Amino acid sequence: MIKVGCCGFPVSKKKYFEKLKVVEIQQTFYKIIEENTLKKWRDEAPKDFEFVIKAFQGITHSIKSPTWKKSGMKKEELKKIEKYVGELKWNKVTSEYWDKMIKFSKILDSKIILIQLPSSFTDCEENVKRAKDFFENAKDKVKIAVELRGWKEENKKKICKEFDLIDVIDLNVSEPSYYKDIVYSRLHGKYENNRIIYKYDYPKEELRKIKEKAKKYKECYVMFNNVYMFKNALEFLEL
Repeated sequence: MIKVGCCGFPVSKKKYFEKLKVVEIQQTFYKIIEENTLKKWRDEAPKDFEFVIKAFQGITHSIKSPTWKKSGMKKEELKKIEKYVGELKWNKVTSEYWDKMIKFSKILDSKIILIQLPSSFTDCEENVKRAKDFFENAKDKVKIAVELRGWKEENKKKICKEFDLIDVIDLNVSEPSYYKDIVYSRLHGKYENNRIIYKYDYPKEELRKIKEKAKKYKECYVMFNNVYMFKNALEFLEL
């Protein structure tokens, strides 16, 4: 089974719900949004529509990240949490954030929470230890997909296998280091000189190659995250 969607709503929710069956929510990454908002989305969406939650940045990113500008938090609030947040630290602050994500997943009936780490979170000894500590504590009924950018394949495979995590990859670039029953692919665009070109419109031939790779797996999420994500998702769906 191949599930096709976008990382975020590139069009109105009404139009999106009519055309696609899964979305990766970006709003939950930037701020802790109102539960009533999520309940409204669940009510508006078709019963068979699937939401994937992107975990709050307080779990993954230090407040040095420019993404915190969208958090809606004041400087004094950020100062209070500065030493606790990001980089998969497990403490009172981040465990409360995780509890929120679990609650969100229940409201939306989500089966996957995505954790996206910044490229600065390398597989050094300290970060591997933090990751193990976090995933040991974060165990729940929800499935965790983790995007570990820049990690060596063997280190990704070890931690994903140990905690039964979904290794988030870009199928256009690589295959998962560990695979049990679900593959989660985020298609960002074109890669040039260690940079991602998000303003990239996937040609049909490239989409066909991605389709052939996705077909090998029992269940595969193909999630577009480029500028032309909605257009490319519909084109992929046609294939």
